[in-house]
Amino acid sequence: MSADRQTEWLAQTRRGLLEMAVLALIGQESTYGYAIVTKLSEQPALAAGEGTIYPLLRRLRRDGLLETSWHESDAGPPRQYYELSNRGHEHLAALRNEWLAIVGAIDETLNPEEER
Repeated sequence: MSADRQTEWLAQTRRGLLEMAVLALIGQESTYGYAIVTKLSEQPALAAGEGTIYPLLRRLRRDGLLETSWHESDAGPPRQYYELSNRGHEHLAALRNEWLAIVGAIDETLNPEEER
């Protein structure tokens, strides 16, 4: 695989998985956008900037997967906090199940001789 093709494959894969990662973080606790960016940056494979995360959060909210509320902040202006809606919890559960099935199938394909 050429370096350009590998880079494009990785970018497409990350874009596809970022929604699940963001929903999983919000599912753990209600949080605000910059905290999500910071948390994702702790995992270099998932790191994404504000220019990627905030549009994603807006889309997830518009799709009914997130609910928002404003909270005062000790460190500046009020922050918009995100939490999963009921639909968001259902969507995350479905994504998680699909992810586990895909990972299992890929692992089996890449390592066919390993004992399970």
